[in-house]
Amino acid sequence: MLVFNAGGTMTESSNYDAAPPVPPAYGIWKQVAGHEYEAKYEFYMTRIASPAESKSSSGGWLPAGHGLLKETITLSPDGDSFTSTIRYEVFDQAGKPIPGGGEAKGQGMKLQF
Repeated sequence: MLVFNAGGTMTESSNYDAAPPVPPAYGIWKQVAGHEYEAKYEFYMTRIASPAESKSSSGGWLPAGHGLLKETITLSPDGDSFTSTIRYEVFDQAGKPIPGGGEAKGQGMKLQF
């Protein structure tokens, strides 16, 4: 789910309950023309501690880098749905690009009663 807040901030929840867990993404958005928008948001990746790391600390999930999503969004005329092109980049803990990124098409609709 994506939440676009007035003023240009946004939150993307992570509903992926797997190992490692994925935290929410936080970012910004702006209108570029008519029904066209751009969004940019980041999230942190985690990894399970190795046996040695677990013995020397409290264990749990450790930092593993971050992901950056850049999305071009076209909102429908009625504002109830959208299509998008999204680009994903992956970075290690030092901020250096690593393999695993790509580009995809997306679509969604506004939650309604």
